Amino acid sequence: MHQTGPGLGVGIGLRSQHYRDFLNASIEIDWLEVHSENYFGDGGYDLHVLQTLRQDYPISLHGVGLGLGSAQGFNESHLHKLKNLVQRIQPALVSEHLCWGAIAGRHLNDLLPLPLRQDALSLMCQRVDQLQTVLQRSVLIENVSTYLRFAEDEMSEAAFLVELARRTGCGILLDVNNLFVNQHNHGESAEAALAEFAHLPAGVIREIHLAGHLQSDDCLIDHHGCTVAPQVWALYEKTCALFGADIPVLLEWDTDIPALPVLLAEALKAAQYRTAGKVPV
Repeated sequence: MHQTGPGLGVGIGLRSQHYRDFLNASIEIDWLEVHSENYFGDGGYDLHVLQTLRQDYPISLHGVGLGLGSAQGFNESHLHKLKNLVQRIQPALVSEHLCWGAIAGRHLNDLLPLPLRQDALSLMCQRVDQLQTVLQRSVLIENVSTYLRFAEDEMSEAAFLVELARRTGCGILLDVNNLFVNQHNHGESAEAALAEFAHLPAGVIREIHLAGHLQSDDCLIDHHGCTVAPQVWALYEKTCALFGADIPVLLEWDTDIPALPVLLAEALKAAQYRTAGKVPV
């Protein structure tokens, strides 16, 4: 199977608002991530832009709609559209989420939390094995932000992902903002989660996500609509201290999308840490 490793550097999400910026000039960024589902068509302007930019930037395909943990099965058509896109783009990274999102033939358009139990782990192992077999490559599975935990949980999310990686050979996409959001929402320790991920062999954590979050009356919401919070930068520093600063890192910004220079300035903070050992906040 195709494997990926460190060396990509710092990336940002490619959004339609910035297509023209990238087509008109060479942008100082190491790589680009897109949401896979936006490029499933057999043609059209979006796919044209992606195929053009892949000649100059490594591409990461980040799925948000497969819902691997859905008990009644995920959409086979979706899976094969993803396979076709992978074959077209030949991405550096392919990732999905630790979540479910479909029931009774209906897709709920959300990244819903799994019960952290042995039966759910067995199901996810089957689904990840199927995904990797179809794509003929190792994929990354991302920890998610959540707003509830199940009373019948048998393990932490980090322990679940560590075992998933051990059984399937998948990689981990470690979202540092999600660790911080869950720490606040559930009274969990983000540093304890990092310590559990440290049980993984070197090279299993193959990508890191950083993003902004929103403080509501009741919880933190992972809305990807502002700059990265100082507490998340601090957690990123601890993540790099544990796993190394050469893991590819992505700055996510999906709502209230700013002008490209604003996003590039956030990416520069991560790049400066990788070289100087300190995030300038």
